Amino acid sequence: MDTFRRAMQAPWKLMAVALFLTFFNQCATFSDDVTYACSSDFVHLPFCNRNSSVADRVYDLLSRLSLEEKIEQLVSSAANISRLGIPSYYWWSEALHGLSDDGPGVRFGGEIPGVTVFPQVILSAASFNRSLWNLIAQAVSTEARAMYNLGQAGLTYWSPNINIFRDPRWGRGQETPGEDPFLSSEYAVAYVSGLQGQDYNEDSKHLIESKGETQNALKVAACCKHFTAYDLEAWGGYTRYTFNALVTPQDLGDTYHPPFKSCVQDAQAKCVMCSYNRLNGLPTCADGQLLSQLVRQQWGLEGYITSDCDAVAVVYEYIGFAASPEDAVAMCLNAGMDLNCGTYVSRHAAAAIQSGSLNVSTIERALFNLFSLRMQLGLFDGDPKFQPFGKLGSDSVCSDSHRKLAFEAAKQGLVLLKNDAKNLPFSTDDIKKIAVIGPNANASADILLGNYAGPPCDFVTPLEALQEYAIVTYARGCVDVECVSDSLIDAAIEVAAVADAVIIIVGLDKSQEREDHDRTILVLPGVQEKLVSETSSAANGSVVLVILSGGPVDVTFARDNSKIGSIIWAGYPGEAGGKAIAELIFGGFSPGGKLPMTWYPETFTQVPMTDMNMRPNISSGYPGRTHRFYTGDTVFKFGHGLSYMDVSETFAFAPSEIILPICMDLSGEKILMMDPSPSQCHVPDEGMENDVKNRVEFNVTVRLRISGSMGGSYTVLLFSRPSIQYMNIPQQQLVGFKRVDMEPQSTVDVGFVVNPYKHMTVATEYGNMVLHLGPYVLAINDQVHHTVILKFA
Repeated sequence: MDTFRRAMQAPWKLMAVALFLTFFNQCATFSDDVTYACSSDFVHLPFCNRNSSVADRVYDLLSRLSLEEKIEQLVSSAANISRLGIPSYYWWSEALHGLSDDGPGVRFGGEIPGVTVFPQVILSAASFNRSLWNLIAQAVSTEARAMYNLGQAGLTYWSPNINIFRDPRWGRGQETPGEDPFLSSEYAVAYVSGLQGQDYNEDSKHLIESKGETQNALKVAACCKHFTAYDLEAWGGYTRYTFNALVTPQDLGDTYHPPFKSCVQDAQAKCVMCSYNRLNGLPTCADGQLLSQLVRQQWGLEGYITSDCDAVAVVYEYIGFAASPEDAVAMCLNAGMDLNCGTYVSRHAAAAIQSGSLNVSTIERALFNLFSLRMQLGLFDGDPKFQPFGKLGSDSVCSDSHRKLAFEAAKQGLVLLKNDAKNLPFSTDDIKKIAVIGPNANASADILLGNYAGPPCDFVTPLEALQEYAIVTYARGCVDVECVSDSLIDAAIEVAAVADAVIIIVGLDKSQEREDHDRTILVLPGVQEKLVSETSSAANGSVVLVILSGGPVDVTFARDNSKIGSIIWAGYPGEAGGKAIAELIFGGFSPGGKLPMTWYPETFTQVPMTDMNMRPNISSGYPGRTHRFYTGDTVFKFGHGLSYMDVSETFAFAPSEIILPICMDLSGEKILMMDPSPSQCHVPDEGMENDVKNRVEFNVTVRLRISGSMGGSYTVLLFSRPSIQYMNIPQQQLVGFKRVDMEPQSTVDVGFVVNPYKHMTVATEYGNMVLHLGPYVLAINDQVHHTVILKFA
């Protein structure tokens, strides 16, 4: 792995790929000598006693290991210990939106050649549906357990990616829930709880323990990544391995860190991954204040901390932060890292101990965290078929219910960006012949799925799906997404001119945005814009533009073109995405997705991607980032998304004034506490002791009325904006969101509980969270407004 990362920077990249594949082909073969730990030959050993505490079992195991054996367990491809009946274990597996073989812990073939692949995360996030995220994760972990039972997977998954989608050019923005820290935090809780085997009650925001034989059993272990301030791959001569992210405590406090804090504290994730980059000069994997003090002590992580792959090697090999390889290893382990993805620790830890920079006790601390989790997962409980989830097998993978869920997820994520004169939906009575045009119209599975996807159960391209609704004439228009030649445009114009309607499917793919590759432009690649404009101009019927992409695309030309009636953003919609796109166009359902990120104009590319500041700077002309701070023009705003339904929105109830308690400590001194509760704070007024929570939170009810003949799914976003703009505070904050189903000619009340101390606080320049008093404007989907005043008693 270390060889691969270094070689990829050199001209001989093909040789590096060969080395990489050889290495993983060797280590991704599951052990033949022992299929599971604590088999019948070793069940008598104390660490195999399931009736003992996990701690006692781990201490017994550690007492039996030599120093060499201990060191070999600190890497992602942990070696087998045959004399104790312990097989090798591969920690690195991926479950971003379905199981993937990007990590060596999962292998396809035999009984399970493929899995259910859900939409890429950015599109699932567009559903704004916590319950959906939880159900997707439950399905993914069910397939993970089934593959584990059959010897084709492990149980530790390095997902989800909850970094903030800070810059629209970021190649991995597609893997994230978007640009908003509240949205990302809520996604982390719903997804991690689903992976680890817990339902999520959207109304109470509480995790629900599983029942029956799986009660309290950890299904798989999730890992939230990449901590922290990681959102650059390769741009302007900078790479993720060498980039030093300069971030203020203020931005860390209210933007970069909240999703990770929620992941650890609320979702109870079992792992956090430290990132490649430096934060304010320090490599994150060697920063004890980040790993030990913040993640472990303050947030209370009960699990392990892993490096990103070869992030330990980067500390010495790439940036020379350490004086030697053994110093790099010592720095990371001493900082609180437990596991090295790669081989650097196994190769240099012994020298670190010999030099005195690393103690054996530090290694044992890391091993305690690692083996404790393996035991919690049942990896030391014998044959998997006699454990919780042991009945899951190949029939649990690509099941009908999972494939239906993938289809539903794709439908809920699709975003209707433009629909002039109600151009959509089409009717099969009126539209008999359609022209389908564009390089993504007949998109391969590789394009539809995006990053970190395994082989799908099945997939249908948009072209194939549209053929179910009308007679289709197909013209590629471009050879591929790069679209460097306009030689195929004339053929596309010809088919557009004679069709009842034209559907143009363009956008991006992994040649434009992916891990280790950022974008340099925000417009459509090559001559795609020419293809769209000229075929639209030639069309005699309605025109629909469909965009496949993970990141935003500047399609101002199409937004402002009267010939293009509708625009749909389809993200990377997964194995059922082609079918979902076709069904949306022909009115099978009403779209309810909303953008989880701002769509910036091409002029934003003048902003250095390396500027990590969220807040604008008037003196320098820096416009800020994300809907919370960005002050420039947009193509489409965060939260934008249209519906086929005729829905009106009003505030049925919202308070005009909230009086928040100032707590009294035992000495009688007034103090302001974040999210006070009766157990933390004494309120001296008689009768108020049990009323603190009620006086902190307030209820808002939004009334939706649908007047048309079409029902469906509808998304409500609730924003808060300060009436008085203080220096460097967000211009708006997302404080609530819900997805609801509506019947035609119906009225639905949607309730929100707003906690000012959680939803309306902002960070000071020192990173402390504070709440400003005064009037705030509540806004529903950026349309209807209501003012509430916050006061202290």
